[in-house]
Amino acid sequence: MKKLIFVITTLLLVALGWYLFLKPSDFTISFKVETTPGTVIQSVKAWDLSLDNSKIIAQYNFDALVQQRNIDGSTVNYTYRFYAVNDSITKVSVGIKDLDNSIYNKLTIPFANTDFEKKSAKEINAFYTILKQHLSELKIKITGIENTPSTYCAYIPLKGLQIEKAKGMMQNYGYIGDILAAGNVTFNGPPFVEITNWDIKTDSISYNFCFPIIKSDSLPQAKDIRYKQLQKTEAIHAVYNGNYITSDRAWYALMAYAKRNNIAIEQKPLEVFFNNPNMGGNELDWKADIYMPLKKDTLN
Repeated sequence: MKKLIFVITTLLLVALGWYLFLKPSDFTISFKVETTPGTVIQSVKAWDLSLDNSKIIAQYNFDALVQQRNIDGSTVNYTYRFYAVNDSITKVSVGIKDLDNSIYNKLTIPFANTDFEKKSAKEINAFYTILKQHLSELKIKITGIENTPSTYCAYIPLKGLQIEKAKGMMQNYGYIGDILAAGNVTFNGPPFVEITNWDIKTDSISYNFCFPIIKSDSLPQAKDIRYKQLQKTEAIHAVYNGNYITSDRAWYALMAYAKRNNIAIEQKPLEVFFNNPNMGGNELDWKADIYMPLKKDTLN
């Protein structure tokens, strides 16, 4: 009997020690949302930019993201973990830990609805509301395997963050268009963006902003405008409707589709834009064809 009591006491002490000193969060809030983990991650980052005394301190691929905030003089970590429930649903689990008052929180939370819990729940609910609003402002439809466009094009190489891509397009849209028009170049379709490098960890991209044209022997020359032939290749295709600033949400949808269907891809999306962002209008009427190329060694 004494041995049994000793074992039970030891287990309780170990459990208490784990709970007070090793448990990674003071408490957890979870919710489900109809989108991909990548879109939730980008939405957390966008929300974070709007907050004071807040920063992203770690990202673990598409599995987790850590946001650190200073709230009422305390340093609080929000650890977002992402789980694909099915083809369209992501479960988000947010572990919240006050680095300055963790033990106190763990001792009080099981017995009372503390101010820390209330404030944290309010913050996560604010993010959830913003996320749902964002998702209502875009549509993504994956149509399967199709060929990317094949065309000769004029382009300008650019670099920046994913979120800056639309800004780069808008800044150069008139510049490239005016030079080509002044040179009597014949256009051959809507402009597109060819991603040449994507650093997922830093959300940075290198890309070519391209105008399809008819090749001729007398193309205008400018130091930053180049010309080349874009060859067609097989790719997973999606139709995106929404603001072009967030067209990368389709990239994550295409990556998730590829993973579900065991399709090897090159993480170098191609985006064809059918609207000029400078003209404004209802963003849900803006359309883009988004392609995620298949790895070349998988093609016939």
